[in-house]
Amino acid sequence: MPRPRSADRRNAILSAATRVVAEQGLGAATAVIAKAAGVSNGSLFVYFDTKATLLNELYVALKTEMNEAAMAGVAEDGDPREQLLCLWNQWLRWATGNPDKRRVIAQLDVSDEISVASHQIVRAGFSDMAQLVDRARMGGPTRDASLGFVLALLTAVAETTIDAIINEPASSDAIAGLGFDAMWRMLT
Repeated sequence: MPRPRSADRRNAILSAATRVVAEQGLGAATAVIAKAAGVSNGSLFVYFDTKATLLNELYVALKTEMNEAAMAGVAEDGDPREQLLCLWNQWLRWATGNPDKRRVIAQLDVSDEISVASHQIVRAGFSDMAQLVDRARMGGPTRDASLGFVLALLTAVAETTIDAIINEPASSDAIAGLGFDAMWRMLT
């Protein structure tokens, strides 16, 4: 009878995959990931049937963590500007505090290994964020643009803001404010 799978071991593999992929890229060998997780290569495949399965589950886990961090503390009801400001600050805090995770997400976002199903899971998880953006842009210049296009624009502004904060940490508050103002003007 096979041994039951351990959530701790699975999480150790995902954590190790984050570190290794951040350092070596998506071509990193599963043996290196397994070693970094403190498990045998065979054990890695008990938890993840293939490397593609590992990368897809890592993608969903990291994007889910990022979304949950961004939405933490956002009031369910309230002024859309205040809600988006909270989301913005939480997103920036998570991204600047987790450079390896951010680097891995960037690689996985454009990887052919990530399935349509994984992208759909992530999109569904971001529905609260998308609805908030959709409400905020109702009377603004982007009201008639596709929501996907608007979210891509906002992501580009956020990524540019995050890069600037990382490069100029002494000006992080001012940069975050400028980024938010640019994003808000784009919406409203």
